[in-house]
Amino acid sequence: MKVIGLLGGMSWESSIEYYRLVNERVKTVLGGFHSAHTVLYSVDFAAIEAMQADGRWDDAGAELNRAAKALEAAGADFVVLCTNTMHKVAEQLEDGLGIPLLHLGDATAAAIKAAGVRRVGLLGTGFTMGQPFYRDRLAAHGLDVLVPTAEDRDLVHRIIYDELVLGVVKPESREAYRGVIARLAGAGAEGVIYGCTEIELLVGPQDSPVPTFPTTRLHAEAAVDYALGTTSLPVPPA
Repeated sequence: MKVIGLLGGMSWESSIEYYRLVNERVKTVLGGFHSAHTVLYSVDFAAIEAMQADGRWDDAGAELNRAAKALEAAGADFVVLCTNTMHKVAEQLEDGLGIPLLHLGDATAAAIKAAGVRRVGLLGTGFTMGQPFYRDRLAAHGLDVLVPTAEDRDLVHRIIYDELVLGVVKPESREAYRGVIARLAGAGAEGVIYGCTEIELLVGPQDSPVPTFPTTRLHAEAAVDYALGTTSLPVPPA
């Protein structure tokens, strides 16, 4: 079994989900007392969030590059970046790294295409929904990506940062997300990406009228399948 390098802390609530999911997957596949070989590097999210807010993405990329190299030095065979938003700096994270990054966007795109979906709605932080780095990665896989209206994007982002990253889950916020999801489906989305690790703490497949693609679970499962040698790394776009 390869050693999975989990680069987390953004937020730690979602990193717990990654750790749980990779171990559940190993137990399901191998049975018995098996668990995943992992190394975890958890950053201080306050520092990363400040860099996001100030637009200091180069600084954030440099910090995650240092963290990824620490995972490599600790024996990780590949890196799983446990956040959607920070894939914005994936290329900088990989600079000088001797082990591969299992890109969340590629794992998500593979699952969407396997489900026969081509037009998909995207929920995430304002950065993920509003900037091209994530949408373009999915589009390069042949997917048509829809994002919510500006008002709905603000709502989704606010709930993530004001509630979910703090471990706060409110029924009224779940209802608000259900409304956003329904509007994406009404706009033609054949499926919806839960494109922020914390979103899965709030809503599930039962909250959507169309198939959902929970990136935390998809990423974790892809990591285990690669670690066990049952699949190769998801193919990046050409």
